[in-house]
Amino acid sequence: MRILIVEDDALLADGLAASLKQAGYGVDWARNGEEADYILSQQDYDLTVLDLGLPRMDGFQVLRRLRERRPQAPVLILTARDALDDRVKGLDLGADDYMEARIRALLRRSSWGGNELIRFGGLSFDAAGRRVYCGERPLDLSARELGIFEFLLQRAGKVVSKEQLLESLYGWEGETSDNAIEVYIHRLRKKLEGSGVTIATVRGLGYLMDVSTGG
Repeated sequence: MRILIVEDDALLADGLAASLKQAGYGVDWARNGEEADYILSQQDYDLTVLDLGLPRMDGFQVLRRLRERRPQAPVLILTARDALDDRVKGLDLGADDYMEARIRALLRRSSWGGNELIRFGGLSFDAAGRRVYCGERPLDLSARELGIFEFLLQRAGKVVSKEQLLESLYGWEGETSDNAIEVYIHRLRKKLEGSGVTIATVRGLGYLMDVSTGG
């Protein structure tokens, strides 16, 4: 899951980014409206957390231009503005909410169609609580393992490259080690044993999550 934070206050952005990274999300940061507009024109994010009072291009304009390119892109407004007309204007332009607490709900809605419980093989994924169960037993996954699991589950039956996994986990300034991905995949395979769900290595291409057919 990739999130773009658009915020000119470095302390606020750093704090929010640290919290989201600890939860297993990949996070990037844009410091002004022009930078955000360019980034959003070049790549898609699972969620954009957008401040309204930005230098060089205000948040309303960034939001309007994003909506022209991607009408359904999830956006959460992060603002200190309390004026009702500001809130109404933001919502009219297509922002989903003004509360940080909505991040998980917005990601769940965009990624899983609003479903809170996803079943795959012998696994159940609680998208709201971000917990994985094998039968009734909760699996002890680290934030990075959970991030990889969720990314692969979204694309079950399809090959996912190491590069895609790296981009989903780390921001631009984050660790980008192929070896780290291999370690997380190895740990995940061990923890998924007995669930009927496998993560196969497709040589030269990446990884494939699927349900074992036995044999």
